Amino acid sequence: MTLVDNAVYVGGVRTSSPRDLDATYAALRARGGMAWIGLYRPGTAEVQSVAQEFGLHPLAVEDALKGHQRAKLERFGDTLFVVLRPARYLDDVEKVEFGELHVFVGADFVVTVRHAESPDLAAVRHRLETSPELLRMGPQAVLYGILDEVVDRYLPVLAGLENDIDEIEDEIFAADQDVSRRIYELSREVIEFQRAVHPLVHMLDALQRGSEKYGLDAELQTRLRDVQDHAIRAADRADSFRALLQNALTVHATLVGQRQNDEMQRLTESALAQSEEVKRISSWAAILFAPTLVGTVYGMNFEHMPELAWPLGYPFALLAMLGMGVALYGVFKWKKWL
Repeated sequence: MTLVDNAVYVGGVRTSSPRDLDATYAALRARGGMAWIGLYRPGTAEVQSVAQEFGLHPLAVEDALKGHQRAKLERFGDTLFVVLRPARYLDDVEKVEFGELHVFVGADFVVTVRHAESPDLAAVRHRLETSPELLRMGPQAVLYGILDEVVDRYLPVLAGLENDIDEIEDEIFAADQDVSRRIYELSREVIEFQRAVHPLVHMLDALQRGSEKYGLDAELQTRLRDVQDHAIRAADRADSFRALLQNALTVHATLVGQRQNDEMQRLTESALAQSEEVKRISSWAAILFAPTLVGTVYGMNFEHMPELAWPLGYPFALLAMLGMGVALYGVFKWKKWL
């Protein structure tokens, strides 16, 4: 449904709730006051209709239709064009979902164009309608209510991000294999949050600086300062989150490097131990091979072997076997292979 809610307010009280845009225009001309038109993902026809009725600038209209705009505040003549990036934390998937809200504020109208589920502008409208003295201040009061809602909705997001960062700190020291990917994804969310909240601080400052020129009520100035304070705190916390994540990534990289070094050291020690075992085995194999060689030669029993008829041949063969074994044992012992 494109037209979510629209009404005409006179003296801070809703006097008409037209069913279509043309009826809203007619009621505004007949009764005066202020029109507040709420659109949700409207088509070109609806946006062009309000643009023609209220004289909206073509560039602002183009931005509202295309979406995917950065948070900003622009003034076209007597009309303010505000782009906000609301956010909400999804507990089930532990993700931050960012929306986009366009607000046109004129002398006697407010047009909101939402491109996502948040923020809940119905809650803003209800809260303002229960405070006629605030709504009586006109379109600027509606803009204040919207800004206040957007900034208030940042608080649960910050709480969710803080909880995710705490979990990451635990996962880093638990050697979780997926922690690098999660740190990166969370860093992207924090950066996106910074892009949403930092411009909002400057936007609120610009609204206050232009308060005298555009006749902003003193009460609204006070309320906007309060919203700005909350936005500054949100921006500071987002900055601290980004620093924490950068430190977490550094610590994780250090721990990964340390684990790799420990593994390489373990493998090196294992290789050295295997090498020592090979040396021992080879040494004993050589020691056993020498007597076997002598025994093999004299065990062939060829007819023409002088030593076979020599009375001392047998003791000599035994001494040769023993001597070669002892000599090899001494050499390997000297080389510390045994």
